[in-house]
Amino acid sequence: MITAVPYSTDSRYRTHPGDGYDGVVRVSFGGYYASGTLLFDGRAVLTVAHLFEGHTGSASVIFETSNGTQTLSATKILQHQEYDVQSNNDLAIVWLSSSAPTMANRYDIYRGDDEIGRSITLAGYGKTGTGNSGVSSSDITTPIRLKASNQFDADATTLKNYMGSGMAWTPLAGTQLIADFDSASSANDALGQLITRPDLGLGLDEGFIAQGDSGGPAFISGKIAGVASYTASLSKGSVNPDIDTSSNSSFGEIASWQRISAYQQWIDQSLRTNYPNAPTQPENVQKEIVEGGSGTSYAYFLLKFSGARSDLDSILSVDYVTRNGTASFGSDYIAVSGTLNLYPGENQAVIPVEIIGDTTPEPNETFYLDIFNPVGGSFAEGAIKLTAARTILDDDGWFG
Repeated sequence: MITAVPYSTDSRYRTHPGDGYDGVVRVSFGGYYASGTLLFDGRAVLTVAHLFEGHTGSASVIFETSNGTQTLSATKILQHQEYDVQSNNDLAIVWLSSSAPTMANRYDIYRGDDEIGRSITLAGYGKTGTGNSGVSSSDITTPIRLKASNQFDADATTLKNYMGSGMAWTPLAGTQLIADFDSASSANDALGQLITRPDLGLGLDEGFIAQGDSGGPAFISGKIAGVASYTASLSKGSVNPDIDTSSNSSFGEIASWQRISAYQQWIDQSLRTNYPNAPTQPENVQKEIVEGGSGTSYAYFLLKFSGARSDLDSILSVDYVTRNGTASFGSDYIAVSGTLNLYPGENQAVIPVEIIGDTTPEPNETFYLDIFNPVGGSFAEGAIKLTAARTILDDDGWFG
């Protein structure tokens, strides 16, 4: 991660276990590595497709949490089926061989379309350096997880429309978000110089991605809004905003993130296809789940829409959140909240909640899932919220 200050390891940019970034991981493949983010299901990591191009070997995912460092192997890698060398659809999902550490943060995806102009928090394991000099030539051997801030300035298609052949690749409309690396000087305002959109953004409070940050998240309000894909140093005629005219993540360059709101259906449906033993009919739903001795297992809630769509191409959605009963989040289950979409052609989907296994004798315990705010459909007349319960069955010899 490249920062504006003289030292990229300034404490403002360091992440520490327990501060909300423990689900930002290293993904290793064929001797190369990128960053990634643990998704809300606790079993899959979102990263970039280009990590898996031209390399061979097995993939592993490295977590750093307050419980230390843990490496998990991958059982499956899914590159977006339309990924191309122009960095379009540069996304991949890596499934873990077992559940992620319970201390690792899980992240929902950003589903709004208002990303441009919003401040973002970047996190990743990329090479370090500063805006004045770019990537350090004497980088540390072991990557460290850093964070920084920036803002999404434009859609990549807007940049292409201004740059024409001066931008050698063609982004798909609406699928990439651009940020530039601003200093305190308008001379290094890439989008101000290249497409006449002057905006110093966060100025000297900005950070930027570098090699190794690919696949890392750009968070908006704690949700994954972008996945880091590439950087570039662009010029137009005599205009070159890059402080050193070298493509090294220095002031005046641009970076692109895959726009996650444009890929939410691909992500959601890819995860749903791979949930183990997920129920497909109400009679198959297990309302009691054996706790287990370690790791996590899934309790499923099946949402089924039985009405008629007025628009067959519409998306139906509900919001959901878990709630404690006698079971407590963090010790008995991992709390979840988010939005579930039913896409065209779908009339049902499951919401998985991870049950935390342990060897402590305790009574059977219950927690709840509340479902509310239906959009594109409605609950039964008079209902504003639906609630379902699940009971965690102790298997450690509790006698009450």
